[in-house]
Amino acid sequence: MSRKRILRLGATLLVVGLVAYLFGRGLADNWDAAREIDLSVNGLSLLAVVLLAASVVSSGLLWGSMTSELGNVHIGRAEAVRVHCASWLLKYVPGQVGSVANKILWGSGRGVSKTLVVITFVYENVFLLLASTIPTVVVLVLDTGVIGGDSLTAVLPALLALVPLLLVMDRRIFRWAINLVGRRALKKDVPPEYFLGPRAAAKFQLQFVVPRILNAAGFIAVAESFLTIETSEWLALGCIYVLAGAVGILAVLVPSGIGVRESVIVLLASRYMPVEQAIVLSLVARLYSTVADAAVAAIYGTLKFRESKKGRSE
Repeated sequence: MSRKRILRLGATLLVVGLVAYLFGRGLADNWDAAREIDLSVNGLSLLAVVLLAASVVSSGLLWGSMTSELGNVHIGRAEAVRVHCASWLLKYVPGQVGSVANKILWGSGRGVSKTLVVITFVYENVFLLLASTIPTVVVLVLDTGVIGGDSLTAVLPALLALVPLLLVMDRRIFRWAINLVGRRALKKDVPPEYFLGPRAAAKFQLQFVVPRILNAAGFIAVAESFLTIETSEWLALGCIYVLAGAVGILAVLVPSGIGVRESVIVLLASRYMPVEQAIVLSLVARLYSTVADAAVAAIYGTLKFRESKKGRSE
C-alpha cells in the first residue's frame, strides 16, 4: 500500500474515531435526562433525524456551489457533501478550528487556494448566521413580543453580531479586511474575484435559508414526537431553535454550543409551554441532533468509501 493511501486511510480512521468518541460522549451526557421520559421511536422522531441531517447536506451543497463559482473549479456534489460533513463533525472543536482546518487540508490536495477556502468558510457561516438571526428575531418580536427583558439579554450576542456580519456582505469592506491580514501573511492582495458581488451574495443568502428551514422543521418534529404542540406555535418554536443555535455558534469557546443552545431554548420556549416541558424538549433536541450527527457521519463514511473504491479502480 502506497504512503498516500496509508495517509488517506489514517485520516479517515481518525475522523471516524473522533466522531465515534464525540457521539458516545454526547449520548452519555444526555442519557440520564433522556431515560426519564418516553423516547420511543416513532415516525416523527425518525423524520426529525432525517431533517436535521438534511440541513447539513444542503449547506454542504451550497458551500460547494459557492466555492466552485468563486474558484472557477468544478466540485462535484458528492465531494462537497463529503468535505462539508467532515467539517461539520469537527464542530466539537472549540472555535471551529477543526472545521476550517479540514477544508483547508482538502483544498491543498485539490489545488484550491487556502485563502479562497477561508473566505468561503467565512461566507458560509455569515450566511447561516444571518439566516438564523434576522428572520427569527422578526418573527419572535411580532409573535407577542417573545424577545424582551431577560430573553433579549440571552440573544444579545446574536443581535450584536449582525453589524460585522452585514459588513462582510459588502465586497469592498470584506476584501479590505482580508487584505489587512493577507498582506502580512501572503505579501500580496487577495484577488477581487474571490469575493461575491451584491447579486451573488443576495442569491446565496436566500439559498442558505433552506438549511435553517430544515433545522426548524426538525425541531418541530422532535417536539411533536412526544409533546402536543398547537400548530399555531410551530413557526415560533422553529425560530427559537434556529436562533438558539446561532447563539450557540457564537459561543466559540463551547464545543457545538453545548449548554448555551439549551439555555436559550428553555428561556424562549417556556413562553409557549411549562418550564419543565421546555427543559425536557431542549435535552431531547440535543439528543436527536447527536443522533443526526451520527447520520451525518454515516453519510461521510459512505461517500469516503465510494471515493476510495473509485480511486482503487482507476
